Amino acid sequence: MENFIVSARKYRPTLFDSVVGQSHITTTLKNAIKSNHLAQAFLFCGPRGVGKTTCARILAKTINCQDLGADGEACGKCSSCHSFQENTSLTIHELDAASNNSVEDIRNLIDQVRYPPQNGKYKIYIIDEVHMLSAAAFNAFLKTLEEPPSYAIFILATTEKHKILPTILSRCQIFDFNRIQWKDMASHLSSIAEKEGITAEPAALELISIKADGGLRDALSMFDLNVTFSTDNSLRHADVLENLHILDSDYYFQLTDFFVNQNHTDALVLLDEIMRKGFDGQQFIAGLSEHFRNLLFAKDPKTLALMELSEENRAKFQAQSAKTSASFLLSAMNLCSQCEIHYKAAKNARLHVELTLLKINYLPSVYQPTASQPAVEGGAGKKSETKPIAAAAVLTAPITPAEPTIQAVPTEVPPVASTSVHEAPVQAAPDQMVAAELTPRPSNHGLRSAKKVVNTVQAEHAAEVNALGNVRNEPFTFEELNFVWTQIAQGFKQGNFINKYVMMNREISLIDSIIHIKVEGEVQMQQFNDSLKLELVGTLREKLKNDTIDISLDLMAGEVSEKKMIYTQSDKYDFLSKKHPILVEMKQRMGLDYEF
Repeated sequence: MENFIVSARKYRPTLFDSVVGQSHITTTLKNAIKSNHLAQAFLFCGPRGVGKTTCARILAKTINCQDLGADGEACGKCSSCHSFQENTSLTIHELDAASNNSVEDIRNLIDQVRYPPQNGKYKIYIIDEVHMLSAAAFNAFLKTLEEPPSYAIFILATTEKHKILPTILSRCQIFDFNRIQWKDMASHLSSIAEKEGITAEPAALELISIKADGGLRDALSMFDLNVTFSTDNSLRHADVLENLHILDSDYYFQLTDFFVNQNHTDALVLLDEIMRKGFDGQQFIAGLSEHFRNLLFAKDPKTLALMELSEENRAKFQAQSAKTSASFLLSAMNLCSQCEIHYKAAKNARLHVELTLLKINYLPSVYQPTASQPAVEGGAGKKSETKPIAAAAVLTAPITPAEPTIQAVPTEVPPVASTSVHEAPVQAAPDQMVAAELTPRPSNHGLRSAKKVVNTVQAEHAAEVNALGNVRNEPFTFEELNFVWTQIAQGFKQGNFINKYVMMNREISLIDSIIHIKVEGEVQMQQFNDSLKLELVGTLREKLKNDTIDISLDLMAGEVSEKKMIYTQSDKYDFLSKKHPILVEMKQRMGLDYEF
């Protein structure tokens, strides 16, 4: 009985032209060989199963070929090529760095490099999975890699380029391998099927190629598996779906149609059918999210080209994407994503998936516009009737907290406080009212903008009243002022306006209807002017029946300069040493320091 050889080995490329999907690599290597511009070290990096080791072996064989073709390919007939094919070549050495990653293994390799090749021009060393070398092994390899003998060439291969030391990368000529396109893989599988006498449906080969996700070796392994599964040496799309345990995309198309029509009953029945076939709920939700993503991409020709699907499947996605809106698809993808995240934490995983499907099912009722009724005579239209939304749909709608609306009720407008005694403002007449409806913006300046609007209106009223000469100027004593001042402060305290109470709880003096208050700095002055002065002046004028009352803030310059604030460690030490002189002696005897 003849031994079976897997397709990945049996049809492994032996020439650069037979490498699938890496033309940018193979063209560069052939040109380097023809022009004799070979680097001393190459680094092949990329995903698994894309041809890194294969290209390394082809390069090693072609370099020593005794009858090199004009196109840069090996002849395959000379003794060097023959010994390579028989795996008896003494000039090509392969090292698996995953199991030979110590310093001793690299030292043995360096010792071998010292001897020139017995036959052939070059001695080639292929080190696979080079990122597995230890840091010490990399450092031991540096000098030889940078300045090897003229006959030595190193070819390194890795799937994790980021794990290699920058000092190694700087000494190599780097080649980045791409993921192989599914169309190239499907074409390659078709040629192999033809050589093996296998009848294969194009849809089956496309499904295998897409499932391989850019790795040709994975595609060949799945190809062999499905050929073995077949009893009549043929590949059918349905058999591949069953054998690879892939959920047919028709289920997702059918499920989306149920969602568009808000048919949750059939959607749940279809989910039960999928579960009975043995598909995992998380795998199903991931596939549904991918289906919604493809529908979103199908809405634009530019993104449609990004989909790794056949033309027939692209047409199906385009037809169904016309029935759905972008907002529905985005919300559905978001719900699927949340379901995937919380799937493992759910105690009842199936109920978790069913709840997600119900939410998606009622999304159209959230985003579908309601029909408006015809306008009545006179140009005034009636409001359209709102379509009732199911409870499940309410859960999917984004909840945004409503922004507060500040509505000022009609009230008397206190005049703007004047900074000069000679320009005393007057009180507005009681029958003059201000009504303003202010809706703040989401920014932090919304309330400040509203206050500016109110101040502007108040200033205009004050100017009008001042022009009429309606000014109240009843005399009052300091005791009366102090009594009213205390009442206002206690009112702030009881209303839990502690800031305003603290600002009023200080010593005041009265000079010609001007109330003088001492503050410690510019910050307190600004805070008082912004949050309290306007309100306080208006209340005092109303209580004392005097529109010439104003407030003046005075900085305590002399007192502040005498009182030094304690901030740093040295300030604390100086303060305590003056209060307790024994600290100075203790510091000197024990060699202490206040900075720590």
